[in-house]
Amino acid sequence: QEIVIIDPGPDIDDHFEALIRAANGRDVLAILLTHTHKDHCAIARRLGEKLGAPIWFGGQHRLSRKKRMFEANLLHKACDWDLRPDKNLENGESFKVDDLIIETIGTPGHCANHLSFGIRGQKFLFSGDHVMGWNSTLVATPDGSLADYFNSMDRLIAQSWSHYLPGHGDEIADLGQGKNAKTFTADLRRHRQTRNTQILELVSKGPVKPAEIVKSIYPDASAKIRIAAMMTVMAHVEYLEQKEKLIVKRGLFTTKIMTG
Repeated sequence: QEIVIIDPGPDIDDHFEALIRAANGRDVLAILLTHTHKDHCAIARRLGEKLGAPIWFGGQHRLSRKKRMFEANLLHKACDWDLRPDKNLENGESFKVDDLIIETIGTPGHCANHLSFGIRGQKFLFSGDHVMGWNSTLVATPDGSLADYFNSMDRLIAQSWSHYLPGHGDEIADLGQGKNAKTFTADLRRHRQTRNTQILELVSKGPVKPAEIVKSIYPDASAKIRIAAMMTVMAHVEYLEQKEKLIVKRGLFTTKIMTG
């Protein structure tokens, strides 16, 4: 029996041995990566060398856009910048694994090289971090892009796969009666648009700083959560700026956000 391994995860010895046992001597066509954040891919090269399997994914890690002067990528250390694919996968590609056909769906947003993998003729899709079962996805610029994220959501909603197997959290099951992973994804999209509306309403009252938006939208967030909240807010602000609904004045020490 031929298999693939999707997102083998972190480079931990016990985990490595567990993966070898799970492969159980079967032929491994490839190690597939949804993206190159280290929690998904750090063990990939080591595992591939042990199993004699190539690594396939959507290209070397890259930013969704160029960094601005003095801008930091807060996810820099979470990314594997050196890993290169043995085969570069693109949206729309398909390949056979034993008696299954796997389709590659480009789902950038969480990061630029994010892919999802669907099984042709079945309802199952491996959604990586694009749609997760435990929380909404972190989109943090410049590593990710909210505009790309929305487009990728629309791409998945338009497809037939209705039962997602994410990189984090529980499976997002097809429950029948019109409730499935596609409706779950549509709900997540509406939630993000609600955040856009909240930001626009706040800014309509006068210029604000990013921290003021975070405090308004996430009033009870802990210090740790506020970091992720700030990254999320700035992704929304950048998206609204691209849509010419906001003006962002970026200074060396402060940022002001106002209506367009």
